[in-house]
Parts: sequence; C-alpha cells; structure tokens
Amino acid sequence: MSDGRGPGALQPGDLVVARNRKWNGTAHWVVPGTYLGEDVHGWWIFQGAGEFCSRPGAAFYTASDAVLLVPRAGEFVATFYDDSYPGDFRIYVDLATAHAWNPIRPGVTEFHMIDMDLDVIRSTRHGVFVDDEDEFDDHTVAMGYPQPTVAAMRAECTALFEAVDTMKAPFDITGHNSTSAEWFRKGRA
Repeated sequence: MSDGRGPGALQPGDLVVARNRKWNGTAHWVVPGTYLGEDVHGWWIFQGAGEFCSRPGAAFYTASDAVLLVPRAGEFVATFYDDSYPGDFRIYVDLATAHAWNPIRPGVTEFHMIDMDLDVIRSTRHGVFVDDEDEFDDHTVAMGYPQPTVAAMRAECTALFEAVDTMKAPFDITGHNSTSAEWFRKGRA
C-alpha cells in the first residue's frame, strides 16, 4: 500500500474503489468510481449514477452522479452532489484519517481510509451543519480514540465547517465555474 498521499501511477479512466473502515477495523462503505485527475486541492474520482455501493447492513444503486475529492492535505474526503441528486445534500465531508492508495493491478486501485464519524454537510434545506457528533463521542469511548486524535478531528471539523460555510475552494459549489462543476463535466464526458 502506498504510504504517501498521492495515488502513484493512477491514470484518468482507471477504476478506484473507495474502501472505508472504522477505527476498530470493521468494514464501512465500499464505493466504486472512475479516476478523473488532480488539481491543487487533490485527486478527483467520479462516482456515476447507477453504481452499486454497500456497507454491512446496507446496499443501494446510486441515484445520481457525484464527485469525490481526496485532498492533498487534511483528514477528510469530500463528496460533491449537483442538482441531479434527488436529496438535499450538495457537499458531504467525511472526517477521515489514514488515507492510503493500494494499486491492485494496472487500471484498478483501492483507496483506503478510516472514517472518523464526524461529517460536515451542506444541505439545500438545512444549510451547513455537523452531523454524527453523538456517534463520534460514543466511538471515542467504545473504540478508544486517542485524545490527540480526538483533538485533531475536532479542530479539523471546525476548520472544514468554516470552509464549507464560506464556500472556500474547493467548496465553492455555486456557478458554472465552481471547482466541482469542472470535475462533474469531466466525469460525464
């Protein structure tokens, strides 16, 4: 597995399977996508409508396109939705640590991360909010999150909330020239 932040030899069009785990090693979401490329913010993956996503106890086919950003720096990944999404989310930021790229074979790579429960969400109906703080508190005790990790996740959550709330790039989601709009166009091409 790559111990650096970057995906190595990944090429646009390659399959990327995002594999999320919890701190205690239990499986969480598995989401397939197509690698689009990179910019100053990080690496972008297109997750098209009709893809099969699963986690223990839940599975579904995606209702719309989305783009996933794996950042160059920061303990998170961000999923962007546009007006084709039938729900009200436009940005869903998962606080996550231990990013790692695992090439399986040419054209296929897994992206691994540990989901740290906290989410920063931009909703068309509810504005920007932090979700799953109760789950984070419960897992801090149940899974034994180290206190430095807890402090780092809370600080990261605060910074991400501000960035999403003020639409600081890459969270600038309004307009034809927003950061994510460019990646939606590439993914749909």
